[in-house]
Amino acid sequence: MSFNNDCFYCVKDERLTDLMIEICELESSTLYLFKEQTYRGRCIVAYNGHKSELFDLSDEECSLYMKDVARVAGALSKAFSPDKINYGAYADKMTHLHFHIVPKYENGPSWGTTFEMSPENKVLLKTEEYDQLINKIKGNL
Repeated sequence: MSFNNDCFYCVKDERLTDLMIEICELESSTLYLFKEQTYRGRCIVAYNGHKSELFDLSDEECSLYMKDVARVAGALSKAFSPDKINYGAYADKMTHLHFHIVPKYENGPSWGTTFEMSPENKVLLKTEEYDQLINKIKGNL
């Protein structure tokens, strides 16, 4: 498996833990809860191994990874009943393959448009609130 010493998804240092909380390992990826929770339940599915693009994966790797992405989206749908799930895979500067899985709510922020990567008015939670979200997600995986 490839590894990049400059990548926080590979190194898993404070650059990562300042932004997100690891929930669990999946078949080909790691699931994280994004600490900024403007979009209740927002997660990251980061590929295990340093790859930049979906086309860098073999057919089997891509199938397993997309299965993980779909599994997480399904769990978030069951856990939080959003009106829609948004998927974001931008990575212009962070060239490690990862998807933002973002539950969206009809009367919530950014409905009808792209979710904000870094909302101005950040919603940060208490430790026990993060734990509750994580338990709800794990219970629906």
